[in-house]
Amino acid sequence: MKKKRRYLTATMPDGYVKTIGPTTDKFTHYWRIVAELENGKTEVFWGHTRSLAEARRKREPAADAARIRGWRSFTFEVAELVETLS
Repeated sequence: MKKKRRYLTATMPDGYVKTIGPTTDKFTHYWRIVAELENGKTEVFWGHTRSLAEARRKREPAADAARIRGWRSFTFEVAELVETLS
């Protein structure tokens, strides 16, 4: 039996929309780190997970990365993925 390919979309608090797919994987959440670097620039790191708990576990390594890499600050956010048409 062929698995259904889906598109998954997350909308972040600032209005940014990320669409993943087509995928047959059972992702449920999208996470994003927006890091402010010492030079004032920003870097964005992101990924998707199969549970909210798995996404939340990314927070501690982000704090470690901030200390190691010398980020001025960072924002860590998680959003639920919802199935969309495209």
